[in-house]
Amino acid sequence: MVFLTLSRWIRNRGPDRYWKVQELLKHARHFRGRKNRCYSLAVRAVRRAFVYATKGRILKKRDMRRLWILRIAAASQEHGMKYPVLMNNLIKSSVQLNRRTLSDLAVTEPRSFLALTKLAQARREEGFRAALGNGKEPPGVFSRVVLQQ
Repeated sequence: MVFLTLSRWIRNRGPDRYWKVQELLKHARHFRGRKNRCYSLAVRAVRRAFVYATKGRILKKRDMRRLWILRIAAASQEHGMKYPVLMNNLIKSSVQLNRRTLSDLAVTEPRSFLALTKLAQARREEGFRAALGNGKEPPGVFSRVVLQQ
């Protein structure tokens, strides 16, 4: 369709508005009451739903990280290590596994996780031996707090 004047072209914006309304109502179909039929009510409800969805995605990431840490802590407690000590010694041992992978290993492959725990334990004892020295020079300040970690 060819529009010869600007005013006729401006007047012919009807279908665009229709599709815009339909797109928004598509997102509101599952709402209860008039919010799924009335455009003015649906606009507010859909906007609020999108805000909640955005916040939910952020909270989901936080909750998943919390779950991974909890699983790693429980599995490391089985092998006699605390979570922070395990993670610190794995980092010192140049093990570059993230919490999600470690959590999956703890759940699905306990023997692999045990091997990582033993590696961290060996690194920890190696650090204690280095802190104590070879016995020729007197050791520095070494308290019970360091031994309990």
